[in-house]
Amino acid sequence: MPQTYIMPLRELIAEGKLSMKTIDERVGDVLRVKFKLGLFDNPYVSDPKAADKIVHTAASTAMGLELNRESMVLLKNDNHLLPLDIKKTPRILVTGPLAEETNYAISRYGPSHNPVTTVLKGIQDYVGDKGLVVGAKGCDIIDATWPESEIIETPLTDKEQIEINNAVNQAKNVDVIVAVVGEDAKRVGESLSRTGLGLPGRQLKLIQALQATGKPVIMVMINGQPLTINWENRYVPAILEAWFPGPESGKVIAETLFGDYNPGGKLPITFPKTVGQIELNFPFKPASQASQPTSGPNGYGKTSVNGALYPFGYGLSYTTFEYKNLQVTPDKANNQADINVSVDITNTGKLKGDEVVQLYLKDKVSSVTTYEFDLRGFDRVKLAPGETKTVKFTLHPDDLALLDKNMNWTVEPGAFEVMIGSSSEDIRLKKEFVIQ
Repeated sequence: MPQTYIMPLRELIAEGKLSMKTIDERVGDVLRVKFKLGLFDNPYVSDPKAADKIVHTAASTAMGLELNRESMVLLKNDNHLLPLDIKKTPRILVTGPLAEETNYAISRYGPSHNPVTTVLKGIQDYVGDKGLVVGAKGCDIIDATWPESEIIETPLTDKEQIEINNAVNQAKNVDVIVAVVGEDAKRVGESLSRTGLGLPGRQLKLIQALQATGKPVIMVMINGQPLTINWENRYVPAILEAWFPGPESGKVIAETLFGDYNPGGKLPITFPKTVGQIELNFPFKPASQASQPTSGPNGYGKTSVNGALYPFGYGLSYTTFEYKNLQVTPDKANNQADINVSVDITNTGKLKGDEVVQLYLKDKVSSVTTYEFDLRGFDRVKLAPGETKTVKFTLHPDDLALLDKNMNWTVEPGAFEVMIGSSSEDIRLKKEFVIQ
């Protein structure tokens, strides 16, 4: 955009604050890459339709589906509500403003010819004639006064109350409710800041009204950032994080809800309880965040309002996993040696599933302040019921290094602690080694 980039640069050059030599160097960098790519020799594609042979193929569609499946994160599942059994819950209400939305599944940066399977359609297709699936929007993604309503709550309009009442009335005649809530592409993305991180608009009021019916509610979240879903986490029995899934999102979410696919994804970010905790991130320096309990005569300790809503690396499964036999070798080594780590993971449940085994490393004592601990490896393993696999990691000197006071990357002597777990807060096994 000329007004954003070109015109200001011209002004800086005219004022003598920017050299034309710098501009020439930057343009030269771009042209050099284009030259190496052969764009000057062959500026036009001879056969534009050749791309159709390698784009949107059966193989790429299958890979996209698997990526979609593996990104599903199960945040809550009280009393094993999920996976659903069509025989026990044949009547299903699919509601919420994202139930029939499609814009989150298609990139705005290029053409997309993929038809989108909405969550409602995906569940309807999955259930088929084995049950009854009904839909009700319940509310829009935002209300008429948004984003002001995130700061000053406004009363429901008559239309909004009618939509919520319609969803509640539909809920009275079903066995289970799937509420698809969150954000769309107009609410989260580049240059789309918000004043809060709760569900926008009237979505929480819809969830609360549905929960009050006494019917089990499953909340499916379509969103591109962490949300402060505190009430929902406390009272809604099951929550599935789907992020911004792809064109076949409805198919993947239906497979996951009914157990054809066991969610094994883990959070790559931290979910805060309030915007007042931002930045609540991982990794973190000692005592830098509200997630860390304090101690001593003036300490307040860790309370229900401290800590993350969902920590980095968190994610549940329909099955259970046991960690055992952590091996760290050698237990003493020089500063340029590799450290080998292995651990046995067993599926102790009744369903096949994936576990993302996470290795965190803690430098026990250092000459400068370092993070409490760092993620230094992870591996996703697929396990049948009763199956055991050995997961192996190798820690290299770079994994142990810190930036010392002289700004040199250094592996300092001392004790390090290997921490193996299912999330950054669910550490199952620990073992130390020493760098001499």
